[in-house]
Amino acid sequence: MHANLADYSVSMSDFKKNPAHILRHAGSKPVVVLSHNRPAFYMVPPEFFEAMIESLADQDLITLARQRLALKDTAIEVDIDSI
Repeated sequence: MHANLADYSVSMSDFKKNPAHILRHAGSKPVVVLSHNRPAFYMVPPEFFEAMIESLADQDLITLARQRLALKDTAIEVDIDSI
């Protein structure tokens, strides 16, 4: 069984009839489009997609910061005034 990760679902045939109506009806929520009762794809508004991408970028930065904090004992101290 496949997980449905959206608040709204629609069949592929209904989606093909009027995709703009489906997106308007869902508002700012994601929509899963089903083919044979299985998720074929998710449709999200641009604002939602942009927020997802920003969140992924933030997670990458958090991972990088944690990696660098783990290495702080090997850092070389520098006096910025002496440069």
